[in-house]
Amino acid sequence: MSLTGFTRTRVAPDHALLTPDTFIRAPLPGWHHTACIVHIAPELGARFKMYTVEMQPGGSGEMTLLDIQRFAYVLEGEVALEVDGARHALGAHHFAYLPANTPHRFTAQSPARMIIFDKPYQALAGAEMPGVVLGYEPDVPSSPLMGDEALQVRLLLPDNFSFDMAVNTMTFAPGAHLSLVETHVMEHGLLFLQGGGVYRLGDHWYTVQAGDVIWMASYCPQWFGALGKTPSKYLIYKDVNRHSLELLS
Repeated sequence: MSLTGFTRTRVAPDHALLTPDTFIRAPLPGWHHTACIVHIAPELGARFKMYTVEMQPGGSGEMTLLDIQRFAYVLEGEVALEVDGARHALGAHHFAYLPANTPHRFTAQSPARMIIFDKPYQALAGAEMPGVVLGYEPDVPSSPLMGDEALQVRLLLPDNFSFDMAVNTMTFAPGAHLSLVETHVMEHGLLFLQGGGVYRLGDHWYTVQAGDVIWMASYCPQWFGALGKTPSKYLIYKDVNRHSLELLS
């Protein structure tokens, strides 16, 4: 509870830092016995939606929109996923990608939290439609970013043109940092999973920690350096593999 009106949350035209002390819970269509915290949405200027679902035991979630693909990452608890006539048990650090217009249902087996990315799918002529992807983040091979062994990246979705979105984890050893200030056409949604450090967004510098959410618009200058004695890690979304001119049609 803030008695002073102070928060680290800040919303700017090209970025936002959203901290847990400002999160508001509300229902969303398709989710039952579930509180939803919408972090990033078109109302902010984004081209995707990122939100946390807090599911009671027996709570469930289904897609209620056409042409929307979904990526779900379990933060804690146990969730069953029914898709394509099969039932899958998902625990912490399991993830699922559901292509647009794929009927599916999540059901919480215990109190559970997931982070959700929903995005309109942009079909690409000549490319196959993506299929369902299930995985466990620790089992995904990691690789150093730009040869830096202190910064490890795991690609949670296949790196091919069927996909118009990418979701990765990035793990920084204590003191590790991005080698340059990045400025690019992709936009990002990011959740800090552990640790923390300093994030540059535009011309502002922010202290960040586990539980924080960041939105970065296209061309927002961005840089991160890890602080502390333990690794820092975040889950990050970006749009990929498409001409932005398609968005103008």
